[in-house]
Amino acid sequence: MTDHGHRRAAALARVPDSLTGQIVTPGDRRYAQLRSTYTTTASPAGVLLPKNAAQVVAAIRYAREQRLPIAVRSGGHGLSGASSNNGGLVIDLSMLNRVQVLDERSGVVRVEAGARWANVAKALAPYGLVISSGDHGNVGVGGLTTGGGVGWLVRSYGLTIDRVRAVEVALADGTLLRADAEHEPELFWLVRGAGPGAGIVVAFEIEATEQRNVGVAQLVIEAHPDGRTVREWANYLSQAPRELSAAAVLFAEGRSALMSVTAVVAAESLRRARPLVEPLLAIGKVLEHRADLLPYPTLVPTAHLHPNVGQQRGTTTNGLFTELGEAGARAVMRAVTGRAVIQLRSMGGAVNDIAPEATAYPHRHQHTLVIASTFPPQGGAALDAAWRGAAGRADGAYVNFESRPDPAAFARIYPGEAGARVRRLWRRYDPDGVFRPALLTGQPARSGQPTRSGQPHRRRR
Repeated sequence: MTDHGHRRAAALARVPDSLTGQIVTPGDRRYAQLRSTYTTTASPAGVLLPKNAAQVVAAIRYAREQRLPIAVRSGGHGLSGASSNNGGLVIDLSMLNRVQVLDERSGVVRVEAGARWANVAKALAPYGLVISSGDHGNVGVGGLTTGGGVGWLVRSYGLTIDRVRAVEVALADGTLLRADAEHEPELFWLVRGAGPGAGIVVAFEIEATEQRNVGVAQLVIEAHPDGRTVREWANYLSQAPRELSAAAVLFAEGRSALMSVTAVVAAESLRRARPLVEPLLAIGKVLEHRADLLPYPTLVPTAHLHPNVGQQRGTTTNGLFTELGEAGARAVMRAVTGRAVIQLRSMGGAVNDIAPEATAYPHRHQHTLVIASTFPPQGGAALDAAWRGAAGRADGAYVNFESRPDPAAFARIYPGEAGARVRRLWRRYDPDGVFRPALLTGQPARSGQPTRSGQPHRRRR
């Protein structure tokens, strides 16, 4: 920790009685595992660990009294690293991790923001329920859900926010609000897609869907350099039955490129799943292929749970595409040969059933999400060079896969009237800018729940 950070930690006033024992400072044995995020090593003056909504309010008040930068953490996988800071205070929600089935018949579940998706899947499995929720079990509920939530069942289930029925939010002034379609509808609109600038979402009521098992196919395909493999993947997924969702990772392998595909079918039998996956076997030379019927928690297992200590550094950006035509697919392949790691995510289906103005996630006509990442020693300049051709063809972007939030990213993520409404409501609910994201300022965020729908991992055969 820097001398400046040590001085700030030493200067912290005694925490209020309601938070006694709930702050971790340098020197505490827990500090090493709480200081950083998945992508960034950080040195906060202290980490507050509230156990309930009242303690979240107390933590906000204490942090504001200290006049220090505030970061909010649900899981810590956020690509921007905004869920920690240097010399400030982190409000870590990991102890707010309860999962409760409120109504088994309707599938409504209350999930606290600090729960991890592996634990949610495990808790819901005995009920035969699932929530589509990113691709990694260690991701926190709060960050993923306030940004949108592109999960393994995205085309059949929609975004995670599309099944949120109510939220409990602690505002910067200490007010605790419950928001739903009838009560505080503007806040309810805002936290479904632009939550980090509103306050701290403490808990969500989410409508789960009945699903015990899923068909899972793993394929490794040689990707043609002219982009035809990528184009055919996108074309098929854009019109496939919505039970099928898929993700692919493209990476250079010598002079060629490989495409590692995970296809997930919301079906209880391989007999139903196999025909939906079969067309993917024709898009390129298949090097590996297997299909299984698996319990849903296998996709986000508790084996994913680990401390976040800055172990996956990288720079990431993304674009949404309505149609990934020949030029777009070639641009994607040029990014791969430019040494970027590319992810493709299927969209459309149930995502596009929702009206663009219904939530703060307005992108309801696109079919493909393309994510580009570079890893050290390459940085942002290398990513920009590799991504430039695809960037000009993108039609929007997704906040959870942007590691450099700034006003230009804001314009892609929240275009037009959606952006004007987000700005207006961030000012209404947080007039002092306590939780103002870097999307508005271009500066490191003073606060904000980490956003992520699945950290890009470099994969090798």
